[in-house]
Amino acid sequence: MFSQKARKRFGQHWLRSEKILHKILAAAEVTRQDCVLEIGPGTGALTRWLLPLAQAVVAVEVDWDLCRKLANQFAKEETFKLIQGDILELDIQAALEQDKEYNFGLPNKVVANIPYYITGPILEKLLGTIANPNPAPYDSIVLLVQKEVAERLYAKPGNRAFGALSVRVQYLADCEQICQVPAKAFQPPPKVDSAVVRLRPRLPQVVAQNPDHLDQLVKLGFSSKRKMLRNNLKAVMDRDVLTQLMSDLAIPETARAEDLSVEQWVALSNTILKQSP
Repeated sequence: MFSQKARKRFGQHWLRSEKILHKILAAAEVTRQDCVLEIGPGTGALTRWLLPLAQAVVAVEVDWDLCRKLANQFAKEETFKLIQGDILELDIQAALEQDKEYNFGLPNKVVANIPYYITGPILEKLLGTIANPNPAPYDSIVLLVQKEVAERLYAKPGNRAFGALSVRVQYLADCEQICQVPAKAFQPPPKVDSAVVRLRPRLPQVVAQNPDHLDQLVKLGFSSKRKMLRNNLKAVMDRDVLTQLMSDLAIPETARAEDLSVEQWVALSNTILKQSP
């Protein structure tokens, strides 16, 4: 692994803990049948462990200087494909199909230590949205993220961390925490602790009749977490009518947005649509 000063504008923090690296690898469950997408390979600390395990590793790095060094470091690795660019703007499939020298499949797993300031957009890039799920979902996605965000991803209903992000992600994937990561595991250490999470994309367990409506309902419902849900949703329908619908769905009239499971959010959305003229 080469030495490289981290750049603040790219949110770079190099993971230096071998223990955490191996926990990430174990969670990813990479085999010789897997093509792995690594977002932000940085100095190649994780890449060098992935290459012997995977059929191929497609690494996307935005930093030109890092790309040059990574290309030199892994020049002899035929199963290593490096793409310089912004993951949020790249069409991975198009980039690989245009590369005549790339003879492997499209990535089916993701492993990444992602910049924390674009965690939300990256999640949307990988999973899609409630209204537009990724049509070719990954088998698994293992991410190193800010601890606070991780807690929101796998939070259960009734937990204060359970929010709109929880509903949107859990509608599309099963989420679990793999391990917590202290700031001292990085160089330079970030100002926050981190965690490794694993997402397993799947079909919705309960399907929304109108995904756009569900998405907007969730946004409105969590617009003021301290208020009861029936107050946040009064713009959708009369509060008394909404209270009755909630009662029919066994949702307490005093419930707040964080108290509803993903299945209850879907059921509420579907029921409101049935009542609409």
